[in-house]
Amino acid sequence: MSRIDDWSGLDAHLLQLLVAVLETGSITAAAARLGVTQSAVSHLLGKLRAITGDPLFVKRGRGIVPTARAESLAAPARELLRQMQQFAQGCAFDPARWRADLTLAANDFQRDLLLPPLAARLREAAPDVTLRIVPSGAPGADLLRSDACQLAITPRPPDGTDILQKRLFEDQYRVFYDPAVREAPRDAQDYLAAAHVTVAYEAHRGLALDRQLAARGLHRRFAVRVPGFGALPAFVRGTPLLTTAPSLLGRTALSALASAPVPVPCPRLPMYLVWHARYQQDAAHRWLRAQMEDVVGTALAGGPGAEVKAGQAVRAQPA
Repeated sequence: MSRIDDWSGLDAHLLQLLVAVLETGSITAAAARLGVTQSAVSHLLGKLRAITGDPLFVKRGRGIVPTARAESLAAPARELLRQMQQFAQGCAFDPARWRADLTLAANDFQRDLLLPPLAARLREAAPDVTLRIVPSGAPGADLLRSDACQLAITPRPPDGTDILQKRLFEDQYRVFYDPAVREAPRDAQDYLAAAHVTVAYEAHRGLALDRQLAARGLHRRFAVRVPGFGALPAFVRGTPLLTTAPSLLGRTALSALASAPVPVPCPRLPMYLVWHARYQQDAAHRWLRAQMEDVVGTALAGGPGAEVKAGQAVRAQPA
């Protein structure tokens, strides 16, 4: 077969295979994600190797690692799949006919509050869509540029002229504590004298509250730093420790604790939906964003301290 014919066998199945193996790092896991056998994955991978003229994945220990060529093909493969999907959908978008694997990035606060009702909506309106949720940490623009996720929910949108954002809602901080062990802090002095548990997604960057306190020469004393909000209850329950967190966590992870207003001046906590500019006019993505906004309106109706905000999509500014 001549080289001009080699690429004519390239199709969506091969591109999906490449992306699946790259993202899972495993033939077995890729087969499970795609719903095919391992032998089918190996066969298709052989075809893809012949087309690209590269081994794409090589053994290392008991696993496999991508070659430089495979890594360089990741972004073009995702973009081609997106274009194929648009081609198939045409102008009229019907969620009932939408077949896609969607990746959303969110930390446990946003995940537990908003994504279960979004998943329920997708099961009803777009049953052939698979929702994959990954932790966002402190998301950077490359997370969206690389198409590692199609949407991110974060209080700190990454900077970039190609990154779009929309404010979903605004929450306020509250101080949570175990009422069986202690009372709410009486005042700022009592609050600052207590030992605290906090969430730290980045080693040297605390909450906006701590940056605001530091500007006034004040500091909280931390006994524990944890990587996510879901870990807070285990360290607060049965102890005199305090934790300062978004009030809406009182509905999910911190529902077993008591809470009170923070007795020091405290910034508000906006939450943003963030995506790459390539999806701005995509009919399926616009529908998905609308579903996300509807979920916010339903989930937060009457929530303590929360204000649902509507806004226009804008270019991301430095967080």
